[in-house]
Amino acid sequence: MKILELENVTKIFTTSRGKKLIACNNISLSLEKGKTLGIVGESGCGKSTLIRMIMQLETITSGCIKYNRQDISKFTKEEIWKNRQKIQMVFQDSLGTFNPKMKIIDIITEPLINFGLLNKKDKKAKAEELLKSVDLPLSCLYSYPHSVSGGQLQRVSIARALSLEPEILICDEATSALDVSVQKNIMTLLDKLRKEKKLTVIFVCHDLALVQSFADDIIVMYLGNTVEYLSNRDIVNNSYHPYTKALLASVFSVNDMDKKLELLEGEIPSPSNIPKGCPFVNRCKRAVEICYKEQPILKKFENNHYIKCHTYN
Repeated sequence: MKILELENVTKIFTTSRGKKLIACNNISLSLEKGKTLGIVGESGCGKSTLIRMIMQLETITSGCIKYNRQDISKFTKEEIWKNRQKIQMVFQDSLGTFNPKMKIIDIITEPLINFGLLNKKDKKAKAEELLKSVDLPLSCLYSYPHSVSGGQLQRVSIARALSLEPEILICDEATSALDVSVQKNIMTLLDKLRKEKKLTVIFVCHDLALVQSFADDIIVMYLGNTVEYLSNRDIVNNSYHPYTKALLASVFSVNDMDKKLELLEGEIPSPSNIPKGCPFVNRCKRAVEICYKEQPILKKFENNHYIKCHTYN
């Protein structure tokens, strides 16, 4: 069952000087209930803008976003507020999303109280239940955000997001600020919670190796475009877009010490000055004449595998 569908979603910002900046260009995707979708790409590729539109923190310029077959992009403010119960988000900077004057017991129960789903007399019991669900000691209950570690703070973020029992959990670079060992623990926790609560997860990250360990399907984004969409099991041996292959070539593995790392040369063009043809053309070693003239279309390559590249279409 498809729980989330994006159809030709585009987001264009206008700068103070009147220039158009294309943050997301004609994005289409569908997500099955209970699955995990990984979204990867370099900084500035449009990942965060895409999920902010799904969260309705940004309005879309064109296209539609359907949650359980309802076009949520046309919701009123009241409908958006009610829908927030079903789609929740864990942010990269957890400390920045908390009121430093609030204790953790208040932080993780605030959403429930705001929606009228919790009596204040039951707050302590519910807070303890939420802390246990993310493997945090009850001693954290009356702590302030600045007095716990980064890993613990991210667990608090997860507990707060799950307090409303959402169907979709979006993680925006949720582990990028953490040590590698702590990252592994958070990923293990997220996977456990996904299975226990039958969550659908969107995991946004610039670390392809980390996404590989967690996601069912992966979208690779470049300069606001989906350049490849494929199953996780195919990412290593059956990815074809030059950008995806370049990302894979830049991943170091202790299991393959003889592998020669290949760095992707060149800079990402400005979203306000995208090349006329393929957005990746100035960094691509496979570029041919048509790549400089026409932008490719995302087409089905194989079963559940889509690619946006002239040399494979």
